[in-house]
Amino acid sequence: MIEPSPSPPISNERRFNTKLGLILFFVYLVLYLVFVLTSALATDVMDITIVAGLNLAMVYGFGLIFAALVLALIYGLLCKTEIVQPTGETSNGDDSSPAKGGQQ
Repeated sequence: MIEPSPSPPISNERRFNTKLGLILFFVYLVLYLVFVLTSALATDVMDITIVAGLNLAMVYGFGLIFAALVLALIYGLLCKTEIVQPTGETSNGDDSSPAKGGQQ
């Protein structure tokens, strides 16, 4: 019977990156939820002209797009690089890679 190989322990970097991603996701989720609920329940509020003849729905919609880009940038800047320890094994057990001295 073949036993599954034990999974490697989760690194601190991966924990940090996961927590950061979830926090940023929930920030965006709240922003989007407010947009959807306002659009559904208070349509008259979304008709209010805000800037240069644009109503709140347009400004908020473009704001959501901008917020997604900013959150992605924040994640990219704060994300930590995970250090992978070399094990000496390839992923498929094939030693024919040029780095291992195999045939090309």
